[in-house]
Amino acid sequence: MGEGTSKPPVHSYRISGLAVASQLELLGAIDAPANDDGPDITVRLQTAPETLEGGVAGGPNWEIAGERVLLRVPRVARFLIEGGRHIGVELEPGATARDASIFVLGVSFGILLHQRGAMVLHGAAVARDGRALAICGASGDGKSTLATALCREGFEFVADDICAVSLDEARRPVVWPDGRQLKLWREAIERLDVAARQGAAVREGIEKYFIGAPASVLAAPRLTAVYVLGEARPPEPEAILPLNLPDAMRALDLQAYRPAIRARIGSKPHNLAQSAAVLSHAPAFRFVRPRGFEHMDRLVATLAAHWEALRR
Repeated sequence: MGEGTSKPPVHSYRISGLAVASQLELLGAIDAPANDDGPDITVRLQTAPETLEGGVAGGPNWEIAGERVLLRVPRVARFLIEGGRHIGVELEPGATARDASIFVLGVSFGILLHQRGAMVLHGAAVARDGRALAICGASGDGKSTLATALCREGFEFVADDICAVSLDEARRPVVWPDGRQLKLWREAIERLDVAARQGAAVREGIEKYFIGAPASVLAAPRLTAVYVLGEARPPEPEAILPLNLPDAMRALDLQAYRPAIRARIGSKPHNLAQSAAVLSHAPAFRFVRPRGFEHMDRLVATLAAHWEALRR
């Protein structure tokens, strides 16, 4: 869609603490009043280049040139992310705004947050009494499922999939509420008994759905611990293991959202200083646990008790 064509209505959201004005309806994002001072981020339907002048390939489907990143998703769209402030979307023939919205809220917004200098963790976060914990791990490790189970036990939902962390005025890490719904596979929805909050499918043709959280935070809570999920396999027992500083620094680097993109956008000294500042207030642990819903109640109790003991 060119710049001269008629423009769709603008939708307003607050995502990762940022006011967003979007020409696309972003499925899974929660509507929010428009910011009186104007948006921090704009999302527009526009033409996007096939390649960036002077760009350097960072991977098979993205390239970078200064403060511009071009992301190509075959049969869906090209996304131009610029300066931490704008996401431009050109739909491929036959694709819809609904098809593109998941990539706006996902990888495009993750790139944009990296451009803005935030630490972006690939994880879920929940909070209680103004304190938050982050649950990190690879795709399919059960981060969202564990976060949902914690919310059933009185925690508040903060973020899912993309955790934007910044430092407050006292240089303590805080996690920004992401303004999006949880995403769960159908089996998790049934086993956690949250079907009453099930929304639309994340993408057509897959059994993953948006889920409304029972309670969400409004202000950014302090991040007080990071748990990296691992699977307990005999003879390794279930355990929560503290990570020493070098291993914790390495874990934060590996648990960054799209670490290869973070490495190309942010400088190494900035990333190291950011990780050190976070870990000075939020220790990192490896949470080794068995897979399976039959263990969920015990795992939630174990994790909640360990986290609560950190404040003593």
